[in-house]
Amino acid sequence: MNIQPKRCLVVSPHTDDGEFGCGASIAKMIQQGTEVHYIAFSTCEESVPADFDANILKEEVQQATQLLGIKSQNLLIQNLRVRHFPENRQKVLQILVDYSKDFKPDLVICPASDDIHQDHHTVYQECLRAFKKTTILGYELPWNNTRFASECFINVSEENLKTKLNAILAYKSQSHRSYVNEEFIRGLALIRGIQGGYKFAESFEIFKLSWE
Repeated sequence: MNIQPKRCLVVSPHTDDGEFGCGASIAKMIQQGTEVHYIAFSTCEESVPADFDANILKEEVQQATQLLGIKSQNLLIQNLRVRHFPENRQKVLQILVDYSKDFKPDLVICPASDDIHQDHHTVYQECLRAFKKTTILGYELPWNNTRFASECFINVSEENLKTKLNAILAYKSQSHRSYVNEEFIRGLALIRGIQGGYKFAESFEIFKLSWE
């Protein structure tokens, strides 16, 4: 089924989650004319390695999303404290509701329901509340997903995958993490591609599917 959203909102609890979860799909949608907006709820200053400036992730998400093709005016960066989203869920919800009033996305992509990180799970729950009438997909982050419902596959090209990899590599402050690894990212795209009947793919959980 060939579905082309007009307006897509990618919701990233922390900077880089959106790139890891659906970076190749973002690149593909923008290539095909979709207007993509991106919200990052936290720049994780408390988790930045000591040899980097505290605001480095703000700079890196700006660079990474630009590499994906997202316009600077379509990037919203918030400063919620990392690992404190559950106690700020009303603020998360209000930001999403306020953003939806102006942008009115027909596709929202957010963390999956089985993501065990407390911030990610809060964002997932509030997306369901904020976008009750919108198609919502959940992206996978295998290091946080003990289970994942791979119910939707987006076919992505080698070019899309390279764009995703370049965006991820823009996060130099995160290069120490085991999953910042081209072999791993490419391998997951190959697995999801085989499952979906493509060469490369990204997989998503379907929360709500509604198309005109």
